[in-house]
Amino acid sequence: MAKRRATDLLTDAELELMLILWERGEGSVHDVLAALPAERAVAYTTASTILRILEKKGFVGSRKEGKAHIYLPLLDKSAYEARTLGHVVSRLFDRSPASLVARLVQDENLGEAELAEIRALLDRLEQKD
Repeated sequence: MAKRRATDLLTDAELELMLILWERGEGSVHDVLAALPAERAVAYTTASTILRILEKKGFVGSRKEGKAHIYLPLLDKSAYEARTLGHVVSRLFDRSPASLVARLVQDENLGEAELAEIRALLDRLEQKD
């Protein structure tokens, strides 16, 4: 199987495990499974397979500690957020970040505090220019 590009997007299952690794910094399969919600029953072999796929995709690296592999993120969460948003903006919003923001503001029923936070962020960004 050919190595996938690190530009690939994560599946839901991959993202679930990556979120744990980003939060923890690193972990074994057992560590990742222990961090899942109690109602989320994932088999050891399934988690192990997903982590190996993430390694092949270039999202995580690993090192051997005794009998266990310790997995660590090779891509920062913020870099993945930017990549994913860029993908969504280009594919779904005709390369218009303003369209994405408009959709969020319209659909999320934002309260005054959230709108004020967005306005403050925009003001700070404007002042940098």
